[in-house]
Parts: sequence; C-alpha cells; structure tokens
Amino acid sequence: MGLLSLLRKLRPNPEKEARILLLGLDNAGKTTILKQLASEDITTVTPTAGFNIKSVAADGFKLNVWDIGGQWKIRPYWKNYFANTDVLIYVIDCTDRARLPEAGSELFEMLMDNRLKQVPVLIFANKQDMPDAMSASEVAEKMSLVQLQGRTWEIKACTAVDGTGLKEGMDWVCKNMRK
Repeated sequence: MGLLSLLRKLRPNPEKEARILLLGLDNAGKTTILKQLASEDITTVTPTAGFNIKSVAADGFKLNVWDIGGQWKIRPYWKNYFANTDVLIYVIDCTDRARLPEAGSELFEMLMDNRLKQVPVLIFANKQDMPDAMSASEVAEKMSLVQLQGRTWEIKACTAVDGTGLKEGMDWVCKNMRK
C-alpha cells in the first residue's frame, strides 16, 4: 500500500469524488459558470468547441465538472458523456426567449436516456443581471419542468459573470448527491 493510500484511509472524512455534467445550448454561460466555480478569470471565455474539465472542491466533495460545448453540431455527442454522471447541471440563457423551446426539448430528450434516469438535475437560470431576463419561475413554467415528476431537480436563478446564485446551486448539488 502506498503512502498516499494510507494517508487517505487515516483522514477522518475523506473527500468524496463526483462527476458533474454541465450542459446547455451554446452561449448559455456554461464555461463562465465553470470558470467562476474554479475561481478563474472569466474575461477570456470563448465558445467551447469540445469540452473542458475542471475539479472543484465543494462541501467535502471533489467535483469533476465536465463542460461540454452546446453548439448544435456537438449536441449529438452529449450522450457519450452520460455514463457515471452523479449530477446534471443544465444552463439556460434566460434572455434567449426564442430558443427556450429548443433548450427544453434538448433537456427532456437527454433525461429519457437510461444512464440519466436517477441523476439529480440542477437547472441554472442564467443571465439574471440582464434587464430582459426571464425569472427562474417563468423559465420553469415555460419549459413545463413540473413534468419532471419522480426526479430530483431544482431550478436556481444565477448570474455567471459575477457568481450570484452559483454557491446556492452548488450547495443543492452537494446536498442531493448524498441521497
């Protein structure tokens, strides 16, 4: 047994690892959220052509967050990342009313996959700092999120550019992974 293994066993509350999948349409704010969670500079965010992975510590967990690009050409590949997901975080651009039905359709289609059947879902209603942003409750109503009966889910308002609401969302993530 190596020293690192021994030290891990001696810690009273070893950090648990979890795999978080961060999805949503392009320009929803996924990468900005990921960079905020990792305490990184957000001034140089560019569209994600493939994926980003970052490990973030939260509430005794090591969260391995997979941020997958949301362009329509990439979305068919999302399913390749579903296996072993502990929590799905889905990001909605609350200023993009025209694409809200598309965002809802993508979410509900994903949730039909057997690999995501028991996975808790956090929906970040992003861009709340914008004057024309829909509220989280308006997004929930327009997307018919009440149809997610029998599934652990939550919608949280957030503003990725200043981090508002992200801590509350991640607290929910950590609480619901324990169930």
